[in-house]
Amino acid sequence: MMVYVKWGFILLFWLLVAGFLHYTLPQTDIVRITDTYEKRVDFGENALFWANQGTGEAEGTPNRDVFFIQTVRASGGVMVYRNEDTGWGWPPYFKFDTSNLQAEATDLRSTEENPKWVALRHYGWRNEFMSIYPNAVSLWRVDGPDTRIIPWFNIILLTVLFAIFWAIRVRWKRFRKNRMDPAIDDWTDGWG
Repeated sequence: MMVYVKWGFILLFWLLVAGFLHYTLPQTDIVRITDTYEKRVDFGENALFWANQGTGEAEGTPNRDVFFIQTVRASGGVMVYRNEDTGWGWPPYFKFDTSNLQAEATDLRSTEENPKWVALRHYGWRNEFMSIYPNAVSLWRVDGPDTRIIPWFNIILLTVLFAIFWAIRVRWKRFRKNRMDPAIDDWTDGWG
């Protein structure tokens, strides 16, 4: 029974790590921008998924104006992104150019008859039920909807994190084998 509990905790830990990385690491979508707008948002239970108070804004305000970018994917599915500064907070994108990004997005609006395809880099998740939107970080024009973007930053970061984890694990096992197991054996031998 304890083996199942142990593996349950291990699985839960790695699911939380994977969820955290999936939320915070940048992702790039190829989309067509259909509209941009600004909306006053009152934060409720989903306040955790919004950026911190904007840089230069008054502290403690219960609501604020947020930019949004409406898009359509090549498959026809729609996606709405928020456009907020991250400032010096988490995740560390150090984004301070929300207004400039909104102007670029507005300039790249297009129609289905005359599409302009855009690579939009973002972090976060979209959940209609909880009104959670991914946060747009940057965008640039691409040739078409089949443009392939290789996530080099994510590949390098995940490789480094795996190498650090592996190094710690190997050292822990070596420490346990060389220091802890002999000490436990000496201690238990004294009982016999």
